[in-house]
Amino acid sequence: MKLRSAVTAGLTGLVLALAVPGSAFAATGDFSYSFTDDQDRVLSVTVHDPSSDDCVDLPYVGSDWVEAGHTPHNDTDQWVTVYEGAHCEGSEWKLRPHGKPATEHLKVRSVRFHEES
Repeated sequence: MKLRSAVTAGLTGLVLALAVPGSAFAATGDFSYSFTDDQDRVLSVTVHDPSSDDCVDLPYVGSDWVEAGHTPHNDTDQWVTVYEGAHCEGSEWKLRPHGKPATEHLKVRSVRFHEES
């Protein structure tokens, strides 16, 4: 139980660190995705009010050396382009604002939020 609490606290701290307070260009809402850790547990990460127009390598999955994240869900007010590779490279897909969660078959390592489709 202590390990689960530590993981939850770590994820919460990381998500809070990613939020850019006072950013002039930020999506409003939450972007979430899941990933499988090295102990085969499926964990979820939520990024609150992510910054826009910047490429973001996602925590825990933003490197080509680890398993990609999956099941992205864009519940922000902006479009997001999700990339299969780190540094916004590789195959890409656009997810509409306040859309439904994608399937676990959609892999993600990095994202870029933007206002236009």
